Amino acid sequence: MPFTFKRLTLPEIIQVELIAFHDKRGFFLETYKYSDFAQNGITGYFVQDHISRSVRNVLRGLHYQKEPKGQDKLVRCGKGEVFDVVVDIRKGSPNYGKWMGILLSEKNNLMIYVPVGFAHGFVVLSEFADMIYKCTQEYSVENDRGIIWNDQTINIDWPIKDPIISEKDLKNPTLEYADNNFSYD
Repeated sequence: MPFTFKRLTLPEIIQVELIAFHDKRGFFLETYKYSDFAQNGITGYFVQDHISRSVRNVLRGLHYQKEPKGQDKLVRCGKGEVFDVVVDIRKGSPNYGKWMGILLSEKNNLMIYVPVGFAHGFVVLSEFADMIYKCTQEYSVENDRGIIWNDQTINIDWPIKDPIISEKDLKNPTLEYADNNFSYD
């Protein structure tokens, strides 16, 4: 199997290590195979892919889409290096408001599965980074939401202190005031 799967500190978040096959020509990397992913609890039907390129110190997030357009995501860094963050925003969850971070890079070939009910963001640590997403729902501007990156109740330990942030993301509310209709089942 060209993947290894591991549950992380937030148990719904699954790390996927992609196994690269190298030779003198370069490498081959399988990034998704439904049967292997389904055997490891990732059964979503992915309908849209995205790629974003960002320069050093850009922080994107914390993003999510509320229901009925909530998205499961498979996220990886295809070029460069990022500190990737996930926050549990499911009301009633024992992990509500808790976050975890992981280094994603082209060198470590790690991917994470982010299910519905979690906000996601990242900050670029390299000169630039290409982030690649697979999503189970198409982008919906009507359901696009966010939480401010420096919410004091979440208290994320970002590895940089003065990030570059979009005007849109600077207007995101705190978790307490976020438009969020996720609940823990």
